[in-house]
Amino acid sequence: MSMILCEDNVYFIDHRDFISTIYKNVSFDLDKTRNFSLTNKLFCIKSDSSNEVVSKKRPRISTEIIDDANKVKQMYNKLISKLQPDMIKETHDKYNVSDTSSVRNLSQAYFESTIFDHAGVSGGNNSDKPLKCKIKDQYFLIPEQSRFLCGDVSDQCRKLIGNKYDIIVADPPWWNKYIRRLKGANEKLGYSMMYNEDIADIPVKELMSENCLVAVWCTNAPSNITAVKDMIFPQWGVEYVATWYWLKLTIDIKPLCVFGSGCKKQPYERIILGKVGNVELPDDVLVASIPSALHSHKPPLQELLTNFIKIDEPQFLELFARYLLPRTTSIGLEPLKWQHISLYEET
Repeated sequence: MSMILCEDNVYFIDHRDFISTIYKNVSFDLDKTRNFSLTNKLFCIKSDSSNEVVSKKRPRISTEIIDDANKVKQMYNKLISKLQPDMIKETHDKYNVSDTSSVRNLSQAYFESTIFDHAGVSGGNNSDKPLKCKIKDQYFLIPEQSRFLCGDVSDQCRKLIGNKYDIIVADPPWWNKYIRRLKGANEKLGYSMMYNEDIADIPVKELMSENCLVAVWCTNAPSNITAVKDMIFPQWGVEYVATWYWLKLTIDIKPLCVFGSGCKKQPYERIILGKVGNVELPDDVLVASIPSALHSHKPPLQELLTNFIKIDEPQFLELFARYLLPRTTSIGLEPLKWQHISLYEET
């Protein structure tokens, strides 16, 4: 991970730099190699003034959400106090490469052009170098020491029984009205959502090592937060430990929208963490980054979480994956989606 700042439970990371590190010396066509990274424009995230307009009829926000928003705001202020002006300028200049409408159009175009029927497809890369591979007449980048299984997550988990993983990360397709409306307007832009009970039924318990760290990306909906702590974790045999926050920033290192007032969304999401066995985790950690414009493209937590597992080479499992990581088994309906060569540029 490209760590710009790591201090006092505050992390500022560069998602694209991490991807650039993964895809150095990609092997293809016998002995040829090239360096790749995600297209720079995808991280040209600028402030949107429409997010700052407060509606006359404010939506009801729970006291807990407001308290969390104030907490994250304080953590953000700590981040700003620690960042040097040259760091902020360098980040702005690095990603100030396009206008907002162009980035949105590019993101939508990539989403629609990377819809593949990979059900039942599985594979991986056992080598120590990333590869450019052809799968069903399309080219994808496959990181070193990685494995993927395409299909229903519960079914794929059953296929993995017998394997044990030290770190499990899940990004569930939470049921929400926005995606339902989006799918109604354009079938290509939606994705398969799941009810909380169905997520809890995924047979994850059999895949956990003796000491296992579990991280679940979660929206700010109180029903989903409660479901993770009171339904999903207990059914998986996991003890809740901590909540971290992913703060989404613009290229000016400002929150993507205002905190907890009349905006439709908060500028952050939660990472709810639990454990099996002997795992120690700090609470109230801030993970800040400029987000990718690709839908639901979360920053990688791999190296950050590794610090809390006392194993030299922990085994990773990612559920509902849309992209691959080194030394990780990734399962879901679309684990190859953001691996398509069209999203990458030579560096």
